[in-house]
Amino acid sequence: MARTEITVQDVKQPFDVPAAGEADFTMAAADVANGNYFACTGREIILVKNTDGANPYYVTIDSVDDEKGRQEDITQYSLAAGDFAAFGVGLTNSKGWKQTNGQIYIDAENIAVEIAVLRLAAGLGR
Repeated sequence: MARTEITVQDVKQPFDVPAAGEADFTMAAADVANGNYFACTGREIILVKNTDGANPYYVTIDSVDDEKGRQEDITQYSLAAGDFAAFGVGLTNSKGWKQTNGQIYIDAENIAVEIAVLRLAAGLGR
């Protein structure tokens, strides 16, 4: 299976003055057949949205064994119709989530699930 890459979007730093539209982000429909991934630095926030107005759908974030041999996917996290969810930096910088290739894997049940990955700046200020 060749997963589809999610384009990671950088969040503006605190002292940046964004012009109109520069703080916007986009969400992409999940690739249900192949799954999705992004290259992880540990500063990412994963946002998911169920765009369907009537049906619940789920999203799964795949884990790997950590240094103690534990593995615990976020399995079939249910999103009610119109729901949003966020999975934060604690997930993307913790052992047990990043695959051996440095990627985070995300799977969704339906194309109505949209995903955005936002990357926080490495440091504050300029």
